[in-house]
Order: sequence, then structure tokens, then C-alpha cells
Amino acid sequence: MSKTRPSDAAVEHRRQEILDHVIATGEVRIDDLTTRFGVSLMTMHRDLDDLAERRLLRKLRGKVEAYPATTMESAARFRDTFNQATKDTLGEAAAAHVHSGQTVFVDDSTTLFPLVRRLGQIEDLTVITNSLEAARILGPVKSVEVVLAGGRYHHEYDSCAGPDVLAFLERTHADIAFVSVAAIAVGRLFHPVQDYAALKKAALRTSSHNVLVVDNSKFGRTATFAHGDIGDYDLLITDDLTPTEEIEAALNAGTAIEQVECDPEGPEYEI
Repeated sequence: MSKTRPSDAAVEHRRQEILDHVIATGEVRIDDLTTRFGVSLMTMHRDLDDLAERRLLRKLRGKVEAYPATTMESAARFRDTFNQATKDTLGEAAAAHVHSGQTVFVDDSTTLFPLVRRLGQIEDLTVITNSLEAARILGPVKSVEVVLAGGRYHHEYDSCAGPDVLAFLERTHADIAFVSVAAIAVGRLFHPVQDYAALKKAALRTSSHNVLVVDNSKFGRTATFAHGDIGDYDLLITDDLTPTEEIEAALNAGTAIEQVECDPEGPEYEI
């Protein structure tokens, strides 16, 4: 009887677990990974080759090692595909808070791209963003005016940050702002790059209503630069796998919470 081949989603989930283990350990022998994850040596090499091609880890002779934390957080392609079904569900929930005629700020977080796609279905919006990808998504949509916050371009994030962006945000106003984070621990927010930590704080001053959109994978982590806490936000939209202690931290800070049920398939959307 032949073995059933795992789905692409199952393979990607295993690779994400492998990557998490390598990051937590720093350096691991490949033989030890095959034992830990219960796969053949050939399968493990395929998984590691895929992660190495995405520059998410270094594959060496007989072992693999993690890149520094900043490199991991700035791997845009990985951030864009990780937990995608959950991000789609969060995007659907976030879009329900946007209404025709509003000015909306969205930052460059890949968690927000499903929301950005849905903004194209809402009439008469102005969208302010520092993300070139968000601008590309909404650029062809006639009902949306895109205002790009330009400044120092960061290739790894495909977005702009730095003093020019901060000065621009001081001159603008949004009805509602959506921001995500690289890491959050017991209500404290973090980012590995100082310019982006500063940008997220500036976005709070730009908007009348601030919404934090975070999937469960970001909780229980820290990075180099703190940029406030969850109490700075009016609403947290997250999923039902977020740790209880993190939900309690948000409630204690006075932040409203909207938890969505994770959908393994993810909702559909189109522009």
C-alpha cells in the first residue's frame, strides 16, 4: 500500500516548524532534524534546500544554522507566505471596520496585504501607505486614491521608512489606521529595525482610530527596538490561537479585542 503524499500546506507547515526549531537552537545537525521530524534524509534535504533558497537559514556540511534575528524578520517572502490562511481571515475582519469615504492608513506589514486587497472593493477611499506592494495592489483600482509615503527605500521590506516618512505622517490624518508588528510579548511591541519602530509610533498620531492586526505567531517574541504597548491601540484583531496571557494583557491595557476563528482554507477575495 503506497503512502499518501502530504499536501503542499502540510509540507510548508513542516518547513515552518523546522525553521522555528533552527532559529530557537541556532545550529542543528541535519541527522538530528530527520529524527526530530520523522522524515527521510532525502525529504529533509529538500526542505532545507527550499528554506536555504529563500535565505531563511544557512545549509552547511552536515548541519544548518539560523541567520541573525534581523535577517529573519526582514525576509519579506517568508513573512508574506507564513500563516497565510490566518492572515486572510484577519484581513476580512479588519475590512469590516472600513467604510466608504474614509482615509485609511496601512503600514508595510505583510499581515495587512489581505486587508489591502479588500480595500479595493470599498468605494471612495483614500489609502495612505509606506508600502510599495500595497500601492501596486490598489493602484489600478479607480475607486481608491493611493497616497504613498516616500522616503528611504528598504528593499528587504519593499517599503519606505526614515525621517522623510515620519515628517510626511505628521502632515497627514487618517480616519482609521491598521498596523501589525514583528513581535509582541505580554503587551509590549517590538521591531528589529529602528526606523520601522519609529514609523509605527508615528502612525498612532496620524489616525483617529488605531487597529492592531496580529496573527498568533507574533506573540511571545521580542526584537531590538520597543515601540510602545498594546494599550496604545483602540482595537486588537487576532485569531483564536493567540495565547491567553496575551489576550489578558490587552484587556488589562484597556484595548478592545476581536478574535477570529482560524480557517485552514482561508476566505476568498478578489479585486
